[in-house]
Amino acid sequence: MASEHPKSSLAALTLAAVGIVYGDIGTSPLYAMKEVFSEQHGLALNPANVLGVISLIVWSLILVVSLKYVTLVLRADNHGEGGIMALLALTLSSVGTASRWHFPLLVIGMCGAALFFGDGIITPAISVLSAMEGLEVATPTFKPYVVPLTLLLLTGLYLLQKHGTAGIGKWFGPIMMIWFFALAGMGIANIIEAPEILAALNPLHAFRFLNNNRWVAFIALGAVVLTLTGAEALYADMGHFGRKPVRMAWFFITFPALALNYLGQGGLLLHNPGAVSNPFFQQLGDWSIYPLVMLSTVATIIASQATISGTYSMTKQAIALGFLPRMKIVQTSSREIGQIYIPLVNWLQWSVVSLAVLAFGSSTNLAAAYGIAVTGTMIATTVLTFFVIRYGWKYNLALCVAATSFFFVIDFAFFAANALKILHGGWFPLLLGAVMFTIMLTWKRGRELVRDNLAKHAIPLEDFLDSLFAAPPIRVPGVAIFMRGPGDGVPHAMLHNLSHNKVLHECVVFLTVYQHDVPYVPVSERIQVHDLGHNCYQMDMHYGFKNVADIPQALELSKQYKLDFNMMETSFFIARQNVIATPGSGMALWREQLFVSMSRNARDAADYYRIPANRVIELGTQVEI
Repeated sequence: MASEHPKSSLAALTLAAVGIVYGDIGTSPLYAMKEVFSEQHGLALNPANVLGVISLIVWSLILVVSLKYVTLVLRADNHGEGGIMALLALTLSSVGTASRWHFPLLVIGMCGAALFFGDGIITPAISVLSAMEGLEVATPTFKPYVVPLTLLLLTGLYLLQKHGTAGIGKWFGPIMMIWFFALAGMGIANIIEAPEILAALNPLHAFRFLNNNRWVAFIALGAVVLTLTGAEALYADMGHFGRKPVRMAWFFITFPALALNYLGQGGLLLHNPGAVSNPFFQQLGDWSIYPLVMLSTVATIIASQATISGTYSMTKQAIALGFLPRMKIVQTSSREIGQIYIPLVNWLQWSVVSLAVLAFGSSTNLAAAYGIAVTGTMIATTVLTFFVIRYGWKYNLALCVAATSFFFVIDFAFFAANALKILHGGWFPLLLGAVMFTIMLTWKRGRELVRDNLAKHAIPLEDFLDSLFAAPPIRVPGVAIFMRGPGDGVPHAMLHNLSHNKVLHECVVFLTVYQHDVPYVPVSERIQVHDLGHNCYQMDMHYGFKNVADIPQALELSKQYKLDFNMMETSFFIARQNVIATPGSGMALWREQLFVSMSRNARDAADYYRIPANRVIELGTQVEI
């Protein structure tokens, strides 16, 4: 784990991981079995099929979650951080920018990230909806209230985001422990009633199920994958807790509870086929429905919270890596650096989640949409992992191909089964993913075009300073800090200042901020200063994609270079770029106009880098792309 993370005991971290990491996959028993035997799949409810499905679920958890994610993919950490964006950064650094694989891998990683955003929309909707549907099991009278209650709960959850989760987050672990104990307890009770279900632990039942049912079994795979939702989240949240707590929480708590509950639901269906309408809420009989609704509602809210927080974290990483424009990011905790709130993302996500609940109306309808997002991201992770273990870890080619091909075949089978549902809801996450992919690719390409344009007209800084001080301008008291992009020449703000004001400050600093494809850059490596002569300096400032970029704070470190900045005597000169779309070059005109719109609405650099507003002087510059 990164050095900036607060130290906690292994037990405390494991408990926290149970609450945050496994909320999504932990609430899958609410709807997974119901969807597998849904009438629309045409799968007959008989003992052979029940044994086959449960065997398939248990072995999918073992192969995909335990082997692929917990054992292999968790090793592919980027300096302790996980998730598709961290994996993409690690992959690109492993193959190198000159590799022919660089752009294809960039596209694959961006597709995975875009689908992860889609997953972040569907998870809160399907989780809370499935919990509320337990009321229908109690009495059909509640059916008209399921969607309104779901919207009410979700709206309240999104309203709370601005206050952060520091206060209630400490309860997530204990509550989810109760949830997993309840899952295990219900499973054991039903296994005792139908011990023959334990035969499902034999993988031969899964193979027989697939062989005997062929096409129907293939269609059912699209619902079986619902038991794996949240596998990507355990990788994404690794950076918050570390690899060991995430693994311990899975092997000792989450996996046993899930396996027991799925076995228990299978046993219930063997003895009571009528429970297939909603096996989860009928595991203990009518008396337990309302308590289960209350417990599952809290569990699904926690699962949704983890997804929302994950979306904030993903967005922040994407901004730092240059895939999204700067946005307002609010730190909601003074102790936990990972606890943030992004207002724009929060309310955009709430809008789309609410739309999904209204449009789909039930967890069954949403289930068709869910699988595409999950399996698409899983495939992207498998492909990127191959390049990490081959080019980053230098493992034998045959071993790399064998390991990742095995998981790719499984992922692709699940993806193909869900592709059959594209017309029945699968289009929804694909549409969301396509929108996010277009936005990210357009922003990244647009920034490249802006840099190329500036580079064409750049004036070398050292040559300019030599000519400037041949006949030096008037020097005035104070410090001027000119923001300068990586590889830029003379900052446009400096040229404008000299042109209009005819003066130069007593001390001049050219500040370049570098965002690296690692999670954290230690404070000891935050800044470097180079003396350019004539009391002018080049300062390089380095941040990882999970660091908080705070320039005034970093300037305190310059005392080691005998530079002391008094904020009341320091002015920051920033060139605000007015980007103009021009037809016939760069991108398609509509993409250029999209980039221009994003650029104009992006959070300004001064605010993003926490520079005091009263110390900033903005000077405009026009850039054509």
